[in-house]
Amino acid sequence: MSTPPILTLRGLEVRFPAGADWLGRANEHVHALNGVDLDIRPGETLGVVGESGCGKTTLAMVLIGLVRPTSGTMERNGARGGSANMQIVFQDPQSSLDPRLPVWRVIAEPLHVQQRGRLSRAELKRAAGAAAAQVEIPPDCLDRYPHEFSGGQRQRIAIARALISEPDIILLDEPTSALDISVQAQILNLLNDLQRRRGLTYILISHNVSVVRHMSDRVAVMYLGQIVELGTCDEVLKTPRHPYTRLLLESVPQLGVPVGFDAVSSSTELPSNRRLPRGCFFRDRCPLAREGCERPQALLTATGPEHRVRCHVQALSQP
Repeated sequence: MSTPPILTLRGLEVRFPAGADWLGRANEHVHALNGVDLDIRPGETLGVVGESGCGKTTLAMVLIGLVRPTSGTMERNGARGGSANMQIVFQDPQSSLDPRLPVWRVIAEPLHVQQRGRLSRAELKRAAGAAAAQVEIPPDCLDRYPHEFSGGQRQRIAIARALISEPDIILLDEPTSALDISVQAQILNLLNDLQRRRGLTYILISHNVSVVRHMSDRVAVMYLGQIVELGTCDEVLKTPRHPYTRLLLESVPQLGVPVGFDAVSSSTELPSNRRLPRGCFFRDRCPLAREGCERPQALLTATGPEHRVRCHVQALSQP
């Protein structure tokens, strides 16, 4: 029997007011998420990719509880509002670590909040030392301040801070994009090692194709607040089925240029999310558009049971 998902998202929608009438009532909205369905499995890494503005950041904010969905449900461990513990590692460790606190306090903060102040200073410092040891930060460095560390070391501190409360899921928001190339591989290898040793579940948000390929078991491609393709890493990155996924991969620079999903040409910019397109959101710039694309598209089985695509043309055709 398959393991039940640790996190289940169904029909998540998020709308933000973007305009108001003379009475102050919202008369226009930004449609940031538009029906997101996902199952997150224990111990996996799910990569979430797409251009800037596709909804990745809003999805992350919903997952960690900073944004409340307009509609839809999110169930943790099979119960709505259940007990899955989630932490986040941000893109830039320099701006995400409080410069006024010694490193042991930075690491211990989530545990202090989780325990509602019940742990003593000595207990918090001991727990911070144990978490720091897992990311190879020496114990004699814990009284230093974040600015005294290199960028790679600061990201290790951020990872230790995420680990200290023993989370079920860690959300990785571009965890290596602010680091030098030589340091990126070290951080990715550390994350993989921690996952193996502790059975962690990762949700990885990244523009970097190489990082997604190296880390992910499955990949979800987002376009205009929807998931348009979902499957194993090989299925999505080697045999993409949605025209938008193909466009993203074809647009990745090859030699001497950073590898990412942001290089999509201006002719393929996301349309405004204040007034959503009818039917398939990608229809107006899709080379495969035909009759039926004017209707809303569902995620359909593509090349295998793990591979889903929001495109009735590609779901029905063979590679």
